[in-house]
Formats: sequence, structure tokens, C-alpha cells
Amino acid sequence: MMAETITLGKALNHGLRRSLESDPKVVIMGEDVGKLGGVFRITDGLQKDFGEDRVIDTPLAEAGIVGTAVGLAIRGYRPVCEIQFDGFVFPAYNQIVAQVAKMFYRSKGKVRVPMVIRIPFGGGIGAVEHHSESPEAYFAHTPGLKVVSCSNPADAYTMIQQAIASDDPVVFFEPKRRYWEKGEVELDASLAGAYPLHSARVARPGSDATILAYGPMVRVALDAAAAAAEDGRSLEVIDLRTLSPVDYPVIFESVKRTGRAVVVHEAPGSGGLGGELAARISEECFYSLEAPVLRVTGYDIPYPAARSEEEYLPDLDRLLDAVDRSFGW
Repeated sequence: MMAETITLGKALNHGLRRSLESDPKVVIMGEDVGKLGGVFRITDGLQKDFGEDRVIDTPLAEAGIVGTAVGLAIRGYRPVCEIQFDGFVFPAYNQIVAQVAKMFYRSKGKVRVPMVIRIPFGGGIGAVEHHSESPEAYFAHTPGLKVVSCSNPADAYTMIQQAIASDDPVVFFEPKRRYWEKGEVELDASLAGAYPLHSARVARPGSDATILAYGPMVRVALDAAAAAAEDGRSLEVIDLRTLSPVDYPVIFESVKRTGRAVVVHEAPGSGGLGGELAARISEECFYSLEAPVLRVTGYDIPYPAARSEEEYLPDLDRLLDAVDRSFGW
């Protein structure tokens, strides 16, 4: 089986194409997803090959996109909605939390809503607010939604297909600043042998401390682990991959072994996923911890202007400083 080296964005494109090929009920909807191929060109070429009935350019109306998708999903389709930028999802927030998340429970399990909401998220591309936000905690907090985030091309390729094949609604966060990073992808691989969608993965084994990351921050965590190794510290990096449900057994096993945990995400710290992870780890791994669970996050401010974003985003230095503080206890 041959692996190709492609970008994360191209891996998503291949995954979407494969889903369209394998199931005639899969449809893609969103602003400029057709002729333009999406603002990041993730859907490039799909309308040309599958037609305007299956790759649909919609009006600029996120509530309309998601609301229409709910009806399609109830009628047996598998719609994939593209939200152009993270901050554009909020007009559709009511549809997602009040309809998409609740329909299965409200119908006592009689009605499923198999749909995917793709959201490019995070900063690092020199854009302003509404184009660089991290709204994942809103959706991870909502029962009834599955929330996942890929961090590399191989996962992007399989996870988007798995999300589309799922009978549950999935909010799929894509790290936009990583769209152009390359990695090996086995395009002929069967999904039957793929890593499960709602499973965390040890991205780098280690023994001295556990770094928990997802989406765009996995690369930062891996870079931090490589830098720490030069000082003789062995950091284990876990790519969460799934934010709801969180794969806690993988996390607990690691932290009980290393005795230290640092969580890193771009979203603001207050009310973020890092706090939930810290609480769960403290409850389950209390007697194994050598230090409190620490967080490295964005600040509790609206996303700053482009010239200031590098001061806002968690980086190598901030993460290594947290690791130092953990070892200082």
C-alpha cells in the first residue's frame, strides 16, 4: 500500500471525495464550496465531478445552511456543512444546540441526525476576530454533539470519512493554520482498519510528564517535547483528537505513569476544555500526581489584531515554561 505526501487540506479533500463516491446520500453545502472550492480550497474540484445537486453553493446564511441540513439528515441524507470561518458559526448556534444536538433524545431515539459541521478554527494566519477563534468548548459542553479535531493529514483523511459515516451529528474542527503542512497519507487504506474516531492517540511516548493537546497545538506540543529532550526530559504528547467524548482512559494511563500533566489549547482559559481535563485528571489520578495539572491557553480577551496574535497564541516558550513549573513543585 503506497502512502502519498500531501497537505492536511488536500487530505480533507480526498476524504470528502471518497465519502461522496461511496454514498450517494452524502451532500456538501456551504458558502462558496462549489465553483470556488471553498475559501481554503478544501472542496476544490468536487462540484465539477459530482454536480451542483451534491456540492451546493448556499446563500450567506449559516442558520439556513445548518437548518436545511437538519431536514436533509432526518430524510436520510448525510449532509456536510462547511462554516467558512470559526466565528461565522454563531448565527447557526441555535440550530446546532437546540435542534442538531437534541433531535435524537427528543424523539426517544427514533430520529437520527447524521450530519457533519466542518469548522476551520484557531489563529496563526494573520486574520482578525471571527476568523481566528476557538469556539470548541461551546459544542463540547452540549450533550448530543460529538466534537473532534484532526491535527495531521493522515487523521484528517480518515476522520472526516468516519465523521460522515457516523449516525451521530459531528462538529469537525479543522486547524486552519495547519492546512498547508504535509504528511504521509495512505489514500487506499480501508476505514475498517483505521484508528477509531473517538480515540486519543499517543503522538510521542514519554515518561516524565504528559502534554495534552489537540488540533493546531499538537505541533507545538511535539516541538516542545523535542526541545525538552535536549535537556534530558521525556515528555509524552497525547493528541486528544476527540473533544466530546474525551478518551479519558488513554489520558489517565499516561498521567498515572508520568505524574505530571500540562494541557495546551488556543481558546481562552476560563471555562475552556483545559479546566475540565484538569478536574477529571485530579479526580482520577490524585495519588499519582507530583504537581497540579497546569494549563497553557489563550488569554481571556477577544482575539487580538493580527499584529498581536503571536503574543496571544500559546507557543513553545510558554509551554516549556509550564513544564518547568510542573517540575518545580
